[in-house]
Amino acid sequence: MTLDYDIVIIGGSLAGRYAALSATQLKAKVALVEPKSNGGLQSVARFYEFIYSQILGEIGNFAQRLGESEPFGIYALCADSTEKCQISVDMPQTALYAHAVVSNLQQQLSPTVLAAKGVDVIVGSGQFQSSPTLGFAINSRLLRARSYLLATSVYASPKIEGLQQTGFLTLSNIGQSLSSPTLLKNWVIIGGVPQSMELGQTLVRLGCNVTLIVDRPYILSHLDSEIAHLLCSQLEADGVRILTQTQVTQVRRIDSKKWIQAGDKAIETDEIVVATGYQPNIESLNLADVGVKWQQHRLIVNDKLQTTNPHIYACGDVIGGYDCLNLAIYEANIALQNALFFPRVKVDYRCIPWAIMTHPMVTQVGLTEAQAKRQYGHNEVIVLQQYFKTLVAAQLRDETTGICKLIVLRNGEIVGASVLGAQAREIINIVALAIAQKIKVKHLANLSTVSPSFSEILEQTAKQWTHQRLSDNTTFQGLLENFFHFLRHWNL
Repeated sequence: MTLDYDIVIIGGSLAGRYAALSATQLKAKVALVEPKSNGGLQSVARFYEFIYSQILGEIGNFAQRLGESEPFGIYALCADSTEKCQISVDMPQTALYAHAVVSNLQQQLSPTVLAAKGVDVIVGSGQFQSSPTLGFAINSRLLRARSYLLATSVYASPKIEGLQQTGFLTLSNIGQSLSSPTLLKNWVIIGGVPQSMELGQTLVRLGCNVTLIVDRPYILSHLDSEIAHLLCSQLEADGVRILTQTQVTQVRRIDSKKWIQAGDKAIETDEIVVATGYQPNIESLNLADVGVKWQQHRLIVNDKLQTTNPHIYACGDVIGGYDCLNLAIYEANIALQNALFFPRVKVDYRCIPWAIMTHPMVTQVGLTEAQAKRQYGHNEVIVLQQYFKTLVAAQLRDETTGICKLIVLRNGEIVGASVLGAQAREIINIVALAIAQKIKVKHLANLSTVSPSFSEILEQTAKQWTHQRLSDNTTFQGLLENFFHFLRHWNL
């Protein structure tokens, strides 16, 4: 039997397009199926909103810092007046700039570019079929390949009474509202995902009133508990009202306002943003007929990202987890290697960092303190931490709010890290490399970083390893004291 392709990618996400491009670089014959609904624009919209939120966040942060810049002798004055003016942001101009940035970035993964590089881009909705042979039926065609990769995603709104009738925004279409000349004053964000915290902080820094509603005890369950408390405190200090362990039961429109019943509170607002993440579009793919199992809208995969059908692989939203682009691309790389060659490469999430682009930024890699102690035992885990206020760079930039935590085993192996502070995404990348290459913490302590810089926090934090080991080994400490006493006595 002659096969049409080496791999068929059922896309609808940026990870799917990335996998298609990577497959052509490996000289594979590849087809990319983009869903007709939204014309494959779902991934474009999500990528757009990610970039847009980063630009808006930086502008909001700059506006706030400029408004608080009296200690530096900087004042924003009204024309012909000595009174300070409120700093405003031109939202339409911001939207134009964001569109220009995204257009440049998106071009490299556009369907046109992919087609020019040899990808057979097919737009439409299809499904798997098992007989007479495994294939993907679409547009009166049967696509047959050695392997298939599922990289789909689609937004799914929660079932809340009155939500659909009242109307709401999602993370994929909020840019339409944010780019209007007049920004709405009151916002309610439902859902505890990283993007909801980024959006909430940005809106309050642009002068809006924001309520963030999370149904869990903590704003993010996978975040280090101490870091989560610090992030929550920062958001509340900025003006975000946070309601945890709160269920939204009803949404109604009364006159021109929207009302939300959250627990025992009735909240009036101008706009609602539902940020509960994305759910994979798998119901229409006929997966049961080809032996692919799923649970709670997430495909079941092994550590090689194979589904229960060994010829079908999956990555990104379709297998769960936070909506992190770098994580989805990592999974796409693993799945692609296993699908095109021999399935030998296993996923290892221990060295994959992720971030929340708030101000200050939050990043994490590997295990948290609680996870490490559960896995290895309390006596085997050493927690090293240092605060950003000790850094010269932090003092110079007046960004002293921050903490770096390294989770280390007694043999010096780094198993995790959490960083809250300026330049945290650059710092966590160094730790991720150390974990991936099994570099011991003592080597981080010997770094000679550029000074002043925020990366000095790693050196300072890692040096506590030596102090910790000395305090644990009193005999060795006594030998050192005697040695230095000997040197002083003989003037050596």
